[in-house]
Amino acid sequence: MVRRSGNDSSVPFVPGAGPTEVDASDRPERRTEVVDFGGLSIAFDDRVLRPRPWTVAQSWWAAEILAGAPEGRVLELCSGAGQIGLLAVASSSRRLVCVDVDPVACEFSRRNADEAGLSAHVEVRQGTVGEAVPEHEQYAMIIADPPWVPSRAVATFPGDPPLAIDGGADGGDLIRECIRVISRALVPGGSAVLQVGSNDQASSVGQRLASSDVTLTACHELEGGVLVRLDRPSRP
Repeated sequence: MVRRSGNDSSVPFVPGAGPTEVDASDRPERRTEVVDFGGLSIAFDDRVLRPRPWTVAQSWWAAEILAGAPEGRVLELCSGAGQIGLLAVASSSRRLVCVDVDPVACEFSRRNADEAGLSAHVEVRQGTVGEAVPEHEQYAMIIADPPWVPSRAVATFPGDPPLAIDGGADGGDLIRECIRVISRALVPGGSAVLQVGSNDQASSVGQRLASSDVTLTACHELEGGVLVRLDRPSRP
C-alpha cells in the first residue's frame, strides 16, 4: 500500500487564505463508521453524507469511460468522503483532484485515499466549486456529486447533514455551478458523469448546455437518483 506522501497534495485549497484545519480539540466525541464501497473501505461520521450504495454505479460508469478517455487528470466536485472518485480511479494510474467546501469531508477524503493506497495520486482541495478549480485547469473526466435536494425538503432528511444535501430553492444551485466548471474544464474528447435527483433535473442540465459544445449523451435512472453523461467532442 502506498502511504501518504509529504508533498502538498493534502493541503486544502482556499484561494487567498492559508490551509483550513479542523481542530480536534473543539469537536465532541463522534463515532466514525467504515463501510464497504465497491471494495474500498470508506470512513465517515455524521457530519458527512453517508455513502449511498447505489452511487457505486457512478464510479463504475466513470471507470468504464476512463478506459477510453484522453490522457489527463480526473476531477471530482462535491466529493464528500471521496468514495465515488476514489473507486473510479482505483484500477487506473489517473491522478484525482477532490473538491469539497466542507473541511470535515476533505479530512475524510484524505484518510480514505490513504487507506486505499491512493494518496500519492490524490489531491484534496477545500473550497467552493468555483474557487477551487482555476480557469486554466483541464480534466479528462469530471465526476460531480452536487447537493440536489430543494431547500424546503431538507428537513425531511434529518439524518443527512444539510450542507451535503441542500441544493438551494429548486435543488439546482450546485448542479448549475458544476455545469459551469464542466463546460470550461473538460478537455476535447473528455466526459463527465453528473449525479442529479430526478429526470426533470437531468432535462434541465441538457437545456443549460444548449449553447455549449458539451452535450448530454446518456442518462441512467437508478433507485436513488439519476446519472447523466456529458461529452465534449474531440478536436477534428
